[in-house]
Amino acid sequence: QVQLVESGGRLVQPGGSLRLSCAASGFTFKYQTMNWYRQGPGKEREWVAEITSSGSQTYYAESVKGRFAISRDNVKNTMYLQMNSLKPEDTAVYYCKGPEGSWGQGTQVTVSS
Repeated sequence: QVQLVESGGRLVQPGGSLRLSCAASGFTFKYQTMNWYRQGPGKEREWVAEITSSGSQTYYAESVKGRFAISRDNVKNTMYLQMNSLKPEDTAVYYCKGPEGSWGQGTQVTVSS
């Protein structure tokens, strides 16, 4: 079955950087458009970024454009989210979303001094 496992979240200071990973299995990763979402404390889950199956096209929410970069490795079946210039408002649980409405368990990112 589809399995998505996020990792890389931790406490980081404002202005810092993190790279999240999403390891995928149970489906043909290289054919699947993938997305990152996040859910901050007391907030609804929101879309962050999308990458097409080949990686040739990427899309971002306005709130992260210019600071975050989504990428993928279709050999390692892994998607990434490079997050730079982090702000306290980026604090959230970050999830990857795969096919058939599948979700990972999430990884916590906390931006605080």
